[in-house]
Amino acid sequence: MERECETISAAAPAEILVFPFPGQSHMCPMVQLSKRLAAKGLRVTVVATISAANSIHQTPQAQAATANSFQVEFISDGSEEENKSENLDEAVERFKSVATQTLTQLIISIQNQNKNTSSSDGASSVPLKLRLVIYDSGMPWVLDIARQLGIDGAPFFTQSCAVASIYHHFREGAFKLSTTTATPTPSSLDGDSEAAAHGSTSPPSTDIIVLPSMPPLKLNDLPSFLCDTHSYAVLCKHTLNQFSNFREAKWQLYNTFDTLEPEVVKWMTSQSWQVKTVGPTIPSMFLDRRFEDDKDYSFNLFKPNVETYVKWLDSKEAGSVVYLSFGSFGSLKREQMEEIAWGLKKSDYHFMWVVRESEKEKLPKNFIEELSDSTEQKGLVVSWCSQLQVLAHKALGCFVTHCGWNSTLEALSLGAPMVAMPQWTDQTTNAKFVEDVWKAGVRVRVDEKLGVATKEELAKCIRQVMEEEKGAEIRKALSNWKKLAKEAVDKGGSSDKNIEEFVAQLLLI
Repeated sequence: MERECETISAAAPAEILVFPFPGQSHMCPMVQLSKRLAAKGLRVTVVATISAANSIHQTPQAQAATANSFQVEFISDGSEEENKSENLDEAVERFKSVATQTLTQLIISIQNQNKNTSSSDGASSVPLKLRLVIYDSGMPWVLDIARQLGIDGAPFFTQSCAVASIYHHFREGAFKLSTTTATPTPSSLDGDSEAAAHGSTSPPSTDIIVLPSMPPLKLNDLPSFLCDTHSYAVLCKHTLNQFSNFREAKWQLYNTFDTLEPEVVKWMTSQSWQVKTVGPTIPSMFLDRRFEDDKDYSFNLFKPNVETYVKWLDSKEAGSVVYLSFGSFGSLKREQMEEIAWGLKKSDYHFMWVVRESEKEKLPKNFIEELSDSTEQKGLVVSWCSQLQVLAHKALGCFVTHCGWNSTLEALSLGAPMVAMPQWTDQTTNAKFVEDVWKAGVRVRVDEKLGVATKEELAKCIRQVMEEEKGAEIRKALSNWKKLAKEAVDKGGSSDKNIEEFVAQLLLI
């Protein structure tokens, strides 16, 4: 990526580390932020764990773009010593223990190296100075490591400001729920999920939670971890722990933009949160197009078969394809997979459905084979794809999504109408905002008796978006969100300015 070198003078060379949690949805936005920071003149090193390194797939173009933007250092996270008998809490503690040691060693090594190294442009003899670690907010202990080694730290939140504030309100005791043994998420999650293992059921959604700067929220609008603190005990503890020391950080970086969540950002600022909105963290060529080599997230833990699905999409009419994806780790119950499959098969729409290899055995017998044999080429099932490429394709009609935050931001930024089908964690809150605040889609309702969304309900929602007046209203709203997302990251936009200010303040350390 081209550098905007006016931000940093040669007399003040600066280096930062960026340490994402080793998961697809956490790595992608932080890698993209790394590219933007490198374009402002910072020397950026992305810290990846060995477990992630063994799964990363990069195209030659992505490798070139990465090399031009930042370097990568790998550290152990203890995964090579994984114990199959350990529980989730033990696995998290092992990760923290090992990563604390290896990250500390890396920082000390870089500091020692920089003492004897001048800035790479040769214009100054001043050594590079490691100034900061940007870390996933779910790893608050990184701030303590950084401070002990004489540098600073800034958490990067991979969820929306709305979700972050809800977690904070709950942690501070601002509201309590009438039930802590039932989850508002649909029980369409696979039986081996943490919630299903405890026999969770859907609670009544009559309770109303009123919080500053947000619309009234029902139980099934709240993040699932808060509504079932028994089944989600470990995940809830670690999710809330991201706010244990966040006020000690000089900056809190959020993957959102001001005009998307203006009231929440305003409230956060009024509470002296050091908020910097820096999103949407999407490759430049899908938004502002300022950096021609930034066409991909660069780090992909799954390998797509690009040629197959692009050729299939190219053969379809504009706005005719229903695209479905439930995220990199989503695992639906067999009953839910079957409802989706039969609903799609009986519909009048072409569809492309991302089903990971580990999930395909839950599909109806011969479902994929019958699609392949069809002369109509009505449907296509792929194990993975470049979602941005699909959402930006002219053939896309609507996006059936789990409403993970990355997927939600991508759809808003690229103008893709959504059929929201949230499963757990923050997805339920994102779905609430998609339907009722941003007017960017409709939300699928779960049949309380069956515990899944029926094929009739899914077909109804898809039809609303694809054919009815509701769909026209959604597309109109999305046209505006697409414009605002681009403006935010374009030169002089709110997120671009925040990144500029962040870099300028960093140089004062």
